[in-house]
Amino acid sequence: MYRIHPETPADTPEVEALYDLCFAPGRTALSSYRLRDGVAPVAQLCLALRGDADALLAAIRFWPVRVAGRKVLLLGPIAVHPTAQGEGLGAILMRDSLERARQMGFGRVLLVGDAPYYSRFGFAKLDEVVMPPPTNPDRVLGLELRPGAWVGVTGQVTRDEAAPRD
Repeated sequence: MYRIHPETPADTPEVEALYDLCFAPGRTALSSYRLRDGVAPVAQLCLALRGDADALLAAIRFWPVRVAGRKVLLLGPIAVHPTAQGEGLGAILMRDSLERARQMGFGRVLLVGDAPYYSRFGFAKLDEVVMPPPTNPDRVLGLELRPGAWVGVTGQVTRDEAAPRD
């Protein structure tokens, strides 16, 4: 049995420890972290997945960014505890969070990741969207939560201080 809930301030140290466990020590030096630094995440979409004994098994976060002045959700990081990897928990959390974003009225999502993994959720390479360097352009992926939401949205990804709604 799993329980998904919005991350609370009490969860944050445990979520950060999970990210530290799952990712390289230099994770905060990545370009996506520079877009997040000092910007509040979209709290309603930052989710924790807990299992038996209330153990944290997975977490996901979303952040507001802009592309050519247009509001975009930046997905990440998403992590699954190593003892629970391969059980489909990342997919459960991904689908749940994207549905929540859709229901909240968000139109588009951006992430930096592996196309073969994220394509099963509908993400595709964004040829006209540029993440700050040193991001590999082949890993810049997008998803439309609303048909046509990425049409005409091209250019550099920049920071946004307010949660996106269009």
